[in-house]
Amino acid sequence: MVVVTLAALGLGPAEEELYELLVECSPATLDQLAAFAHPALPVLLGTLEARGLVNRLPDDPVRYVAVAPDVALDALLTVAEEGLSRAREHAAELDDAFQRRAAGHQPPLVVEVITGATAVRQRHLQLQRAARHQVRTFSRPPYFDRRPSVDAQRELLERGITSRVIYERDFIDRPGALWQIEEMIGAGQLARVLPALPLKTYLVDDRFGLMVLRYEAPDSAALLVHPSGLLEALSRLFEGMWERALPMRLAGPREAPQDDERLIALLLTGLTDEAIARQLGIGYRTAQRRIAELMGRLGARTRFQAGVQAARAQGGVNGEV
Repeated sequence: MVVVTLAALGLGPAEEELYELLVECSPATLDQLAAFAHPALPVLLGTLEARGLVNRLPDDPVRYVAVAPDVALDALLTVAEEGLSRAREHAAELDDAFQRRAAGHQPPLVVEVITGATAVRQRHLQLQRAARHQVRTFSRPPYFDRRPSVDAQRELLERGITSRVIYERDFIDRPGALWQIEEMIGAGQLARVLPALPLKTYLVDDRFGLMVLRYEAPDSAALLVHPSGLLEALSRLFEGMWERALPMRLAGPREAPQDDERLIALLLTGLTDEAIARQLGIGYRTAQRRIAELMGRLGARTRFQAGVQAARAQGGVNGEV
């Protein structure tokens, strides 16, 4: 979950907390604000006053009152937006200068080598945050740390960026993987699955590709691919494999792990009965019985055929995910 704060406006956590307190209890004296229990309370009030967020009333004792957020914060937002606009213009100028230098002195940059776990993870997050339209992902080992990766995906989706992910089947057998995928699909991710993937790659718009070769200390490594024939080939590879992959349509509350939709989705991945039982949180024999019942209802000869027929009936195969 992405927590939105006023840090982007230049406020620290203590300043933000104090302003929120004054919004609720203005006007207030220093004694009344003593419950805030911050050793630098007068300094914080001075900072908020200088930023136009707090006014000091000429009373005795002096009282402080919060300026209406729609006035004070809107002014700060305008300043911040102007700063961002200038930063974007300067970044574009720097990029033009970089491209001119590259064109004049060396062949166009196609691939950068990134080494070190911290550098690889940082570049991955930077690229996701720089996405303008879509991010396409081959999800296979090596895997990034789960929580930061999930948070980055949620932030991406909340910005309206399309996220399409092809999962390798073995990933779904990992503990908690089913819930993670279901969480992402619920947030808007488009997910499909294939038995195996050739490489772990992130394609950001048509501008960058990040191929993760290793992700383990101390020998982590990745390739950053710039616009080139190689990037176009990776894009075509993704689209071809996306067409072959089977959609995943996971739904239903976590309190209902025996939901048929989950069973159908897992059958489509080709997991074993033991793996399906683990993911659904049920016993092995129970999983076998439920699979057999589903096959019987559909007249299917194989587990996979049952999954395909059931998914087609729900509009999940050869249709939109």
